Amino acid sequence: MDGETREKIKKTVTEILEEADMNQMTEYKIRQIASKKLELDLSESKYKAYVRHVVNSFLEDLKAKQEAEEAEAVAGDQEFDDDGDLIICRLSDKRRVTIQDFRGKTLVSIREYYKKDGKELPSSKGISLTEEQWSALKKNIPNIEKAKLTSVPIWHGGPLQKTKLLFWFWDAFESRFVMPPRKRLGIA
Repeated sequence: MDGETREKIKKTVTEILEEADMNQMTEYKIRQIASKKLELDLSESKYKAYVRHVVNSFLEDLKAKQEAEEAEAVAGDQEFDDDGDLIICRLSDKRRVTIQDFRGKTLVSIREYYKKDGKELPSSKGISLTEEQWSALKKNIPNIEKAKLTSVPIWHGGPLQKTKLLFWFWDAFESRFVMPPRKRLGIA
């Protein structure tokens, strides 16, 4: 196949691909349409292979463009707090998940914030996880989802005491009821 024929095939196939619905188009349909436009039988093996090459090159270029656009969109959407830490998400008005560097370590921080002099500052209420701790938590998310700590009300008190309703939690890992800790980060 000569260079001029290659260029005509490449140009025609590329035009067809640019106008086509990629969910409906097949290589066979592309060859049929291009054959009619070029008045050339592209079902021969030497043309078939070249059409396949042009289609694959087009799809790879299209995928690279889409990934570049997505990367630009993500980079443009990133939000940083006053300390320059990347805000991954806001859990509520006061709680957020951030990625921060502290003494050379990258931490995932789930923390409550408060406002002072117009700035949002981190409070001591929260937790910062190292990469290893974060990996361990991510790995165990399915176990947490499966356990879904169910609460059971237990009446506590006597005739001389005020009756209190305490909620005990079923610890699926230890198969027993446990009292919730006094101070904890409430995660909904």
